[in-house]
Amino acid sequence: MRTVMQRLLGFVLLITALGTAAAEAHPHVWITAKSEVVYAPDGSMTGVRHAWTFDDMFSTYALQGIETKTKGVYTREELAPLAQTNVESLKDFAYFTFAKADGKKEKFNEPIDYYLEYKDSALTLHFVLPLKAPVTSKQLALEVFDPSYFIDFKFDDKDPIKLVGAPAACQMKFQRPNDETANTQRLNEQNFMNGDNSNYGAMFANKITVNCP
Repeated sequence: MRTVMQRLLGFVLLITALGTAAAEAHPHVWITAKSEVVYAPDGSMTGVRHAWTFDDMFSTYALQGIETKTKGVYTREELAPLAQTNVESLKDFAYFTFAKADGKKEKFNEPIDYYLEYKDSALTLHFVLPLKAPVTSKQLALEVFDPSYFIDFKFDDKDPIKLVGAPAACQMKFQRPNDETANTQRLNEQNFMNGDNSNYGAMFANKITVNCP
């Protein structure tokens, strides 16, 4: 089975063939995200639980060639090989999830408890991203974004982030890409076109901060 990035590349070629021109500095795949920051009983943060819903066009493309017992119905078991391919491929991109505990970068282990769900013409990838070691910190900072801005992450409007099992005194702040992003994009467009695009997507990062006394 092709890797997820091969599918993404094929998707780009597909929309190009259809005559849909997209600028280099703009996303080609859109994800609506919901996430949970998970804590252990001792108050340490252990990982992040993600649910990423792909846009309709990409979902349709990703499902090509998958055999099902019932037309138009995709069970978790039938989608299991694709789910595995997705999470294995995410490793090369640091799972698009970046963490710091009290200013120190933290790393994640490979995803667990992953599966794909098909509902309302869209695929949703569910997975848990455990930290290599649980952390107890006064400030935890998480960012979710694609450095190349090939994929656009937009968090759900109503229920974007939850703290699960966090100490009662912990306070969370969630920041979406703000209105200044458009101005920053215009200022940095020339840098992108000159090839300086290694972290272009950071301007569009979704930022979660948890402060615990």
